[in-house]
Amino acid sequence: MKRLGKVLHISKRGSLILRTDKSPAMGERSVVVNKKAEKIGTIVDVFGPVKTPYVAVRPLDKKSAEKLVGQILYLYKRR
Repeated sequence: MKRLGKVLHISKRGSLILRTDKSPAMGERSVVVNKKAEKIGTIVDVFGPVKTPYVAVRPLDKKSAEKLVGQILYLYKRR
């Protein structure tokens, strides 16, 4: 697991918006998990400045996404 970043807010489309240090891979290969290694969702978009990009994560459960604001999420890479 690699630290991805802190959840800043939820977009109008329901994605979790995080700030990270490096551009991660997108899609089904990149699974986003919480500190208990529970799957939260997948990365759907990387945008913003190259040095510190923003990441959009599509959560599995949009109802509980509000609880994730302010939490640190991690990247679990599938091989």
